[in-house]
Amino acid sequence: MRKSVIVTIYNSHPTFRADNELRALLRDCCCAIAAGEKEGMLFEVNLTFLDDTSIRGVNFKFRNIDNSTDVLSFPMSDGKTFDTNPETGRLMLGDILISADHAFMQAKEFGHSVQREFAYLTVHAMLHLFGYDHMTEEDKRIMREKEEAILQNLGLTR
Repeated sequence: MRKSVIVTIYNSHPTFRADNELRALLRDCCCAIAAGEKEGMLFEVNLTFLDDTSIRGVNFKFRNIDNSTDVLSFPMSDGKTFDTNPETGRLMLGDILISADHAFMQAKEFGHSVQREFAYLTVHAMLHLFGYDHMTEEDKRIMREKEEAILQNLGLTR
């Protein structure tokens, strides 16, 4: 069976390297979101692991916020219409940047596994790539419900 999303993963963190198990989990997260949003369509997304210093620089450059953060997403569309990669024929979602430093810290803070934290950040960012946001309380509720449903379906409970 073809995966609905090709996820290209880059390790740009100076010391953290995602193992095959984590990579597979994050690919499953991306596919679960895509299937729930646009069943039958084929996508591609880039996912990069950074350290706090690097993600802080990106956050400042693109959002004018001089702080590190856990995850950033850069959609290549409005969440409804997508450009097609002429080489693959797949629809391009965009880029996800995850601070591995933040993921480890937040997993400890929230008392769950590192895998769950990376999965949560990936699911959260993928929803942004599909046009979801959490600027209003209603939008936040909808996004949180979708995040939790996907994580539960993947067996990643709190």
